Amino acid sequence: MRTEDVLAATATGLWRWDNASATVTLDAEAARLLGLPAEPVVLGESAVRARFHPVDWVEINGVVNLAVAEGTLAEARLRIMGEDGKVLRTVRSRSRPLQRGRPDRGGYETAGAYEPAGDYDPAGDYELVGTLQEVAEPQPGTSAARTPVTGEWHRNREAFLLDAGRALAEARSTSEVLRVAAGLSMPGFEPEGLAVFGVQGDRLSVIGHHGHQRGDESPFLDMKRDAAYPAAEVVRTGRAVYLPTPDDYRRRYPSGWPLDARFHRQSWAFLPLIVAGRTIGAWLAAFGQPVSFTPDERAVLTTVARMLAQALSRAYLHETERELSDGLQRSMMPARKPDFPGMRVAARYIPTGGGLQVGGDWYDVIALPSGRTALVIGDVQGHDVRAAGLMGQLRIALRAYATEGHHPDAVLSRASRFFAGLTDGGGYDHDGPAFPHASPHDSADARFATCLYMEVDPVHGTLDIARAGHPDPAIRLSDGTMLIRPTAGGLPLGIDPDSDYPTTRLILEPGETLLICTDGLIETGGHDLGTGWARIRSIFESHPDPDLESLADALVRAVHGPSSHHTTGPLADRREDDIALMLLCREGDAGAGQRPDEDLVRRTVLTVAQAESERIAGIRQQLRELLHDWTDPEQVHAATLMLTEMVTNVLVHTDGDALVVAELTGSPGARRLRVDVADGSDELPHRRQPGELSATGRGLLLMEELSDTWGVDPRGEGKCIWFSLYERTPEALAGTGATGTAG
Repeated sequence: MRTEDVLAATATGLWRWDNASATVTLDAEAARLLGLPAEPVVLGESAVRARFHPVDWVEINGVVNLAVAEGTLAEARLRIMGEDGKVLRTVRSRSRPLQRGRPDRGGYETAGAYEPAGDYDPAGDYELVGTLQEVAEPQPGTSAARTPVTGEWHRNREAFLLDAGRALAEARSTSEVLRVAAGLSMPGFEPEGLAVFGVQGDRLSVIGHHGHQRGDESPFLDMKRDAAYPAAEVVRTGRAVYLPTPDDYRRRYPSGWPLDARFHRQSWAFLPLIVAGRTIGAWLAAFGQPVSFTPDERAVLTTVARMLAQALSRAYLHETERELSDGLQRSMMPARKPDFPGMRVAARYIPTGGGLQVGGDWYDVIALPSGRTALVIGDVQGHDVRAAGLMGQLRIALRAYATEGHHPDAVLSRASRFFAGLTDGGGYDHDGPAFPHASPHDSADARFATCLYMEVDPVHGTLDIARAGHPDPAIRLSDGTMLIRPTAGGLPLGIDPDSDYPTTRLILEPGETLLICTDGLIETGGHDLGTGWARIRSIFESHPDPDLESLADALVRAVHGPSSHHTTGPLADRREDDIALMLLCREGDAGAGQRPDEDLVRRTVLTVAQAESERIAGIRQQLRELLHDWTDPEQVHAATLMLTEMVTNVLVHTDGDALVVAELTGSPGARRLRVDVADGSDELPHRRQPGELSATGRGLLLMEELSDTWGVDPRGEGKCIWFSLYERTPEALAGTGATGTAG
């Protein structure tokens, strides 16, 4: 007797659904059950779809997709509709998806004991081969009544999956993902125990669990992938394993059963965690009540497993990037906190916050053979891993040149040649890659780096600074006034291997604080140099806490804190940049060593070399900043005019450099400004009577007319010319004029 005759005698039809050709082949009994003439027929997919209830069609699609993904049987109840739109009958479908090109091994097993024939591709072509059998529709109210597909359970399931997906998407670490998974409350069947197995080589280990006591995972810590345990099988095959009863568990996995028997569960589901076609682990959901694992329940578990796998993969990637970022950040910092006698140091490095959170900014502290200490801060162009790699090489080179004992200018000159060799452009020309198929990752792209190198003498407070395209340092005076100190500089490192880097000497007085930083601190938030320094000034000058660590945090918050969003600069679309900053404070009382009857408020010392006449404009700006709160603006203008005359005379009439010292003493409203300009020439200035058309010879006349007092002091080597101004209120100035007196 033929198999078809036996099935027909039991009112069971056969069908074959080919999704590639969108056709359905029915035998005579299957055609009858669908309300068609009782004869074999091949129909289009749309014709068969019209025979099913629309709600059931949606359900069977989900069941089939799940069965294709898991390689299991697809079971569903379907209502058959007549021409008049009424339900003719209810049939039960049990079918098996077959991948195109794979032989049908034959035989039908229950879902719990089904062994897959091989790997399935859910996106590929497949055939659905199965049976149709009429079932009696249960009476409403009976325990066997079929739950409507559109019932409360499915609405709860949809809400649960939305909440679970959102919660897992927001988890940023493995521990957060596991905590979210443990808190999931599935509709109608909630697991009592959860465990996540990770794959490490040929071993499985529990990376997280819930519902078990501490130490319960110990039997699984050293499990091989070929172990006779459901999780190991899931990892090997990529197929889910459902065990509805303890008997199923004992029968299929007799050696693994003792590991789970002690927890007294009733049902188990082991599902693969798959990302991009690769199995990264397994998820165990254990239930205290029997669960039959219907297609709807399996669909929920499978969806959660997919979301869990994606969340774990994202968390692992994030943690790996965070670990790499932390390691690179640690490499940017000095190995130990610097020990400066009489000095305090604070430093910060803040990445942009995107990607790996690494970039080319760095700072360093180097002990020199001379007993001094060097502070270095720099910024390699770019915000990527290559920038960080170049930064590391440049940092090592700078440290090597410095410890050889070279002066600041020589250190930067050697570093520029070294960096130019690292970033010579490789296979690139000015218009693009030299090779048509070259990638930016195939060749070293040309880059540059800015840097500020500073030797610190903590005993005398001298700072020898060489600068390569980097922002100038800023100094907060003892009374809180911030001055941007112009320093000589050269091109950024790597642009011209033969570039020179002149050295500028500054003196950090007791109680003063120096700030050096990368341009990220100034320009982040769309600011340029002008508006950026104004923002820094407001924090630097107003911060009352003498603790440098607190000041460093305040400067960073001014850029990255909540309030920084309200001070966006004119270039708001500019990309954010990394931040590196260092603070150096010279301890001691301001004005130490001065005469007791004077109250020194501010002091600045500058040197102008013979070849740096362009720095006169910067010195005038320094004096204006020193007198930013002086009462009479006319006196400020007079002071800058006299300073310009004095420094110009040194550069024109002598062969040496000009040393400028400006001091502000006294209390507001009654202060005195004294400006000294010293040079190495013994020739004293003398008063002349210039003619009407003469362009020179009026310097001393200006001093007499604009200053309150002035004078020339001979020294052992050279001389010093000076002037003083006494602060007056506008009311006191009314009706009076300045007098000049030669000292």
